[in-house]
Amino acid sequence: QQVIETISGKRIHGIAAVAGGMNAPLTRDKIAPFRQQSTDIINWCSETIELVKTLFLSNQDFHHQFGLHHSPFLSLVGPQDQLELYDGDIKVIGTDGSLLTRHPCDQYHTLIQEQVKSWSYMKFPFLTGHTPEEGWYRVGPLARLNTCSFIDTPKAEAARQEYLSYFKAPVHSPLAFHWSRMIEALHCAEAIERMLDDPRLLSHDLLATGTKRHEGIGIIEAPRGTLIHHYKIDDNDQVIMANLIVSTTNNNQAMNEGIRKVASQHLNGKKLTPELLNLIEVIIRAFDPCLSCATHAAGKMPLQLELQTQTGSTIDRLQRNSDGSIHHAD
Repeated sequence: QQVIETISGKRIHGIAAVAGGMNAPLTRDKIAPFRQQSTDIINWCSETIELVKTLFLSNQDFHHQFGLHHSPFLSLVGPQDQLELYDGDIKVIGTDGSLLTRHPCDQYHTLIQEQVKSWSYMKFPFLTGHTPEEGWYRVGPLARLNTCSFIDTPKAEAARQEYLSYFKAPVHSPLAFHWSRMIEALHCAEAIERMLDDPRLLSHDLLATGTKRHEGIGIIEAPRGTLIHHYKIDDNDQVIMANLIVSTTNNNQAMNEGIRKVASQHLNGKKLTPELLNLIEVIIRAFDPCLSCATHAAGKMPLQLELQTQTGSTIDRLQRNSDGSIHHAD
């Protein structure tokens, strides 16, 4: 947030970006405070990786098997197959780690199809050439560490190599999202430290030039995963088509499958328990979804479970309120 504030003037809804570039350069005075902070954050990330590793490995059987399901993975990669957050090709690997495709971003619509279902506002993306039941995939830090061949900052790459040594690649455990997420945080801290010495930060060459286009496709790796924006405009600059596949949408079916797996592992089929409710929250939070639940304190995420028969009659209903209280609902 401090970086965003420095660039954009405020932490939320900054005003630095304009069509085709930025409205002002940075200055040496604005950059200076980040030099010491970046070192501190690199050290903090390294220590947190050790903590996450210790927590994961202290109960390996649970962490490896909890909510486990196998899927393809999708993310951007750079030209040398390196971890890439802002530019590159879309790479998809299969459940065994084999390359399924390397796809240009402006052709994402030939790679991904989108299904809608009557019971959800969210779309259900899946890979072209597969059924929706077989073609769903995962995005995010777990996917990015599975698809890349290396990270171009030294400490994060060393952490990635150690991380992979504890798994059979590709890594499928949903709880490994947290470990991979911290490795990425370390990479970003290293990258920020490296970029502080880039003279282009102080450049007054702020705007790109080019021919106006009526269609634009942008794909980046947001912290939660691959983010796709696609727009078309008319001659009056009015948006006539917009399609977004955000990170949580890409992981939509994966989260559903994770919940299904947790239920199969921990539901006795007769009664809902607070323990099951907490475990379902754990699997949802592994994906860091951009839903309202992502903003609530752990253990206080409003959540309601219903246990139904095959014919649809309700056997039990368990509810947790925003104050953390849990009760069986009528």
